[in-house]
Parts: sequence; C-alpha cells; structure tokens
Amino acid sequence: MIEEILPAAVASAEMFTDPPNATLLPQEAAIVERVSDKRRREFTAGRECARIALGKLGVVPVPILIGERGAPQWPPGIVGSITHCDGYRAAAAAHASDVAAIGMDAEPADPLPRGVLDVISLPAERARLAALAGEWPAVCWDRLLFSAKESVYKAWFPLTGRWLGFEDADVTITPAGTFTARLLTEPQPPCTASFAGRWLASGGLILTAIAVPR
Repeated sequence: MIEEILPAAVASAEMFTDPPNATLLPQEAAIVERVSDKRRREFTAGRECARIALGKLGVVPVPILIGERGAPQWPPGIVGSITHCDGYRAAAAAHASDVAAIGMDAEPADPLPRGVLDVISLPAERARLAALAGEWPAVCWDRLLFSAKESVYKAWFPLTGRWLGFEDADVTITPAGTFTARLLTEPQPPCTASFAGRWLASGGLILTAIAVPR
C-alpha cells in the first residue's frame, strides 16, 4: 500500500502482522528492554521493515537507534521514516542525494475522538474538512488531517531540528489523494516553506506520506 504514495526513489516495506521471527540488534534491544510487550512488538516490526527498505537501497543491516524526540537515526547518507498503528507497520528510506526528508504516518480509518479536531486544526482547515465531508462522507477527513500533520512533522524535524506544533502548518487536502502543507513558522530553512504529500485510504487504514525533493 505505502509504495503507492511514495516516489520511485524511495524504498519501502510494510507488514500487517508482527513477524514471529523478527529480531532486534543488541543496541536496539536495549532501547525497548523495559517497555510493554505491545511497544516492543511495534518497535521490532518497524525496525524489520526499515532493514528491508534499506536492503532495497543496497545498505547492509545496521542498528536504527532513537535520536532527539524519538526520531529514528538512519545510516549516513540515508533519510527515512517509520510508522505503525494497530494492524500495520511500515518504513521508507531513500538516499539523501535523492530525497531531502521523508515523513510518513499510518492511522486507523476512524473518526478522531470528540474534541481532538479542535486541538489539532486551524479554523480554515475545519471549514475545508466540512466541505469535503459534505461531498465524500465515507472518508474520515479529520483523521486524515491528523495523519497529514504527523507526516509534516516527521519531514520537518530532520531538516530543522525544531518542534512544529499542529497550529504551525496549514494543510489543504484534495479528494484526488494529495495534500499540501503551508508552514507558518518563521524563520523557515530552505525547502520547508511548504510540503506536498499524498494520501491513501484503504483496508481500514489511512496512510499519508511526504518525500521532500533534494
């Protein structure tokens, strides 16, 4: 699924169940030594997907550790993103010479809990979502907006090292499977004034992805 919304330069892998034979490298295992079994399984499957994606790029298996704010630490010369939700794990990676950053998110195709939309959206975004819902009510547009903003942050942070709040990106979604994000923060580093992404809703999941061109 995820490869449908990623450019050809990006390698990806996804899983719909946690493989029983997936293992962590010792440095990775130390990260999740004290976490819940659910979190350990998510982490392990995500790293397994990441190594499959890296293998498609010709990169040998390496530990993918956690950096600032939980961002995956990719090998030198590689950019990527990892995501998971109930019933889905995925990773995407690319050579930094081809892609500047990747942001990717997966969510269940369910409406957001009551009150969450007001927290994560701008008034203009809510107006656009209402118009979309009137025409295409089968799509969980509020959850899609949340996912798109998660992908925006995952693409933004590796480029800037700065926090980005939900109110700092104005996202416009189209029914054609695309979205754009206008970044409202100042100052803006190169190639971060706006992001363009794609989305897919299928099989009870909502997927969003951004690949920032080099």
